[in-house]
Amino acid sequence: MYFDKITYNLVIMIKKKILVAQGGGPTMVINKSLVGIIQQAKKKFQVLGSLNGVRGIIDNNFIELDKLSEEKIKAIENSPGAALGSTRDKPDQKYCNDICEVLKKKKIEKFFYIGGNDSSDSLRLISEKAKRDGYSIQCIHVPKTIDNDLVLNDHTPGFGSAAKYVSCLFAGINLDVNSLPGIYIGIVMGRHAGFLTGASSLLRKRKSDGPHLIYMPESNFSMSKFFKDVMSVYNKYGKCVIAISEGIKNHRNKLLATLANNSNEKDSHGNVQLSGSGSLGDFLSSEIKKNLKIKRVRADTLGYSQRSFLGCISEVDQREAKLLGKKAVQFSYKTLESFSVSIEERKKFTSNYKIKIGINNLKDIAGKTKYMPQEFINHEGNNVTTKFINYALPLIGKQFPKFTTNI
Repeated sequence: MYFDKITYNLVIMIKKKILVAQGGGPTMVINKSLVGIIQQAKKKFQVLGSLNGVRGIIDNNFIELDKLSEEKIKAIENSPGAALGSTRDKPDQKYCNDICEVLKKKKIEKFFYIGGNDSSDSLRLISEKAKRDGYSIQCIHVPKTIDNDLVLNDHTPGFGSAAKYVSCLFAGINLDVNSLPGIYIGIVMGRHAGFLTGASSLLRKRKSDGPHLIYMPESNFSMSKFFKDVMSVYNKYGKCVIAISEGIKNHRNKLLATLANNSNEKDSHGNVQLSGSGSLGDFLSSEIKKNLKIKRVRADTLGYSQRSFLGCISEVDQREAKLLGKKAVQFSYKTLESFSVSIEERKKFTSNYKIKIGINNLKDIAGKTKYMPQEFINHEGNNVTTKFINYALPLIGKQFPKFTTNI
């Protein structure tokens, strides 16, 4: 018995270490992936968490995730927002060198990074640096982004819940505008891809329901055409609800947001800062009032609420986010190479919704952007098609409040 106890303690002491971190914007289900990794890995590994993404590695700021109580893990799993904290840091060569030095000292064998485009690119750089140094570490990207813009993925965890929030919000706005007619503009997140803005359409019941107009980054935005579109809808229904992506551009590929506020402020990844200001909505609202002589015009910028809104989470998104975390660990046992786990693209958009989990090479994912396919956007560039609705509707789940848009 004494020997068995010593042996058990020795096994515990020599458990291999893995590291988990979260990067980029938080989502409503990013912690589901985190918990999926913890639960799948803790029987075989010591599971460490880096606080505030790759910044936590540099700062040597870690937490022992495998020692968390079941009660704590359950609470984390059901909470929006990144429980480990996140970062917008973009590792350069020196940053990667420092990261690898810390990972080597900690004897980390696998590094799971839950994040989007920029996070996957950071992971690629770290993986390449480690390989050049002869340091054997497996880097594993676990996708998340509300923008839904990761290539080689049918969709990404985080999008379904954000899409549910956006669709519910616009359904509510439609009821509001039915009560007091006017023009409403909602600015939705989406720098390069219009998936989330398109989701504003998912709970429309009648042709007269808003959003009546939807503008996405994949189509050139023209002010003159915008005025014609708005006036046409307003004359027909006496109201107009509009969903607009923050990333819309004119025919010169210039962000309308920068024209609206004359700002070129950039984040650490070199992206023009679009969030944190209502300037685009205010600008478009003012232009409508001035050019169309319509007085009742209101604009909102949805902002952070799209990412971590409590109480509007897709059960499909929750299930898939946790599954990707578990599968990431399982796949890591079958290969020594670094990779990105993914939801493989569906061939058809039917009511028989099902997914398949696969893996891709990191270099094929990192830093690349998936755009809305043209078949999802109408010919006028001001709305979505039925194909988009059939694609996106299963992702937001089936748990909605019942409502009617007419008496």
